[in-house]
Amino acid sequence: MSTSTKPNHIGHKISRIRELRGLKQEALAFELKVSQQTVSKIEQSETVEEQILEQIAQVLGVPVEGIKNFSEEAVFNIIGHTFKDNSVNNGAFNISCTFNPLEKLVELFEEHKKLYERLLQSEREKIEMLKGRN
Repeated sequence: MSTSTKPNHIGHKISRIRELRGLKQEALAFELKVSQQTVSKIEQSETVEEQILEQIAQVLGVPVEGIKNFSEEAVFNIIGHTFKDNSVNNGAFNISCTFNPLEKLVELFEEHKKLYERLLQSEREKIEMLKGRN
């Protein structure tokens, strides 16, 4: 088994961050004004142009350096330090959070709602534009 380090595959990092943010490729493509196939190609690429990387970072809500330095291990460390196993009582774990999970869920819901509203508005504009051609 090799212990060499993994290559710095920016496309894979973008994909993992997108997944962790709960976005589908179609949603990212919509925000970037490209096709889903283009997003798929970006996520398969080992390198990404700096300008495109900046646009992706903005849509994902993370800094460019956050994408470049992303690692699964760091995510697990954050989760490990965010949740604490206080004790075991009668076989049941008591876990305390340093944040309110319900608030985070509501935040995500609101983000997705805004994204879908923008998508719906875009579709309405396309319909109006097509109606104008007739």
